[in-house]
Amino acid sequence: MGDPYAGVVGQERAVRHLRAAARSPVHAYLFVGPAGTGARDAARAFAADILCPNGGDGDCDVCRRALSQRHPDVIEVERTGASILVAEIDEVLRIAVRPPMEADRKVIVLNDFHLVDQQYPRLLKTLEEPPASAVFIVLADDVPAELATISSRCVRVDFGPIAVEVVEAALVAEGVEPHHAAEIAAASAGRIDRARLLAADPGFGARQALWRGVPARLDGTGATIAVLTDELVASVETVLDPLRERQSEEVAELEERVARYGERGSGRKDLDTRHKREQRRIRTDELRFGLATLAAVYREALIGESPHGITPQVALDAIAALDAAGEALVRNPNETLLLQGLLSRLTDAAET
Repeated sequence: MGDPYAGVVGQERAVRHLRAAARSPVHAYLFVGPAGTGARDAARAFAADILCPNGGDGDCDVCRRALSQRHPDVIEVERTGASILVAEIDEVLRIAVRPPMEADRKVIVLNDFHLVDQQYPRLLKTLEEPPASAVFIVLADDVPAELATISSRCVRVDFGPIAVEVVEAALVAEGVEPHHAAEIAAASAGRIDRARLLAADPGFGARQALWRGVPARLDGTGATIAVLTDELVASVETVLDPLRERQSEEVAELEERVARYGERGSGRKDLDTRHKREQRRIRTDELRFGLATLAAVYREALIGESPHGITPQVALDAIAALDAAGEALVRNPNETLLLQGLLSRLTDAAET
């Protein structure tokens, strides 16, 4: 027998809770934890477990389709902007009252609940009085105080950061060479999804070296800032290659299904939207990795380990600039402008 939770790494306590709950689920669950800690994989596994006619065997057609986001009664709702929009809440409400297509229940997964912003009263009403056939799984990085009321209407399941050694062990178990697994795990920020992507990415080491080399190349000129910006943006693009390969396989599978069964209900638009969303998320992850890698160079200077002659004050100013750039990523900024502004601040810090 398979296991729908096999892809959920380092979250044994949460998985035990979900296994016990799947046979008689309540109306709403709130999965809280940083991105990449397994909440999304757990939501899909829990949905498969709930809908499975065989008690969550992980092998049946229902489980396979739920886990691969192809089951019509497992609906994932994603934001398209910096926060969840009115139209997106309208879509949630429409889906909630729609009867299931195949199963006795439908599972609605709401991502980025912490960004629901001003739309939470309408969502709260639906969570308080949901249709009997609907099970909500709400995912959030955290729960702001103003959204505590919604939290109180859900069963909360916490997903803590995954320890680096657990990520490393998971990669080794999946066939990654131990030394390479250790490097990737250290760069994954405790995110198993990112670790798996990096494991399939031959350009990881070169990108890490590029970011670490930035301070030594800053010479106070705008020309150098422009060149570095172009190189960094191009490096972010290369990380998408393994993802695009997987997405191409999914498109080919979809085309095969369309050829066999027809276009109606194929999910072509949803697949395209999901692929774009995945690419945007990976780009943001890679930028965060780059900023963290660069910040590590300046932190080394604070303890006297920098080979670039960076003074403590320069290091402190640079780290502040990097923190600000990281915060700006939440707003989906133009990557080129963000990096140009950052490198300009790093140059100014070095010259003061």
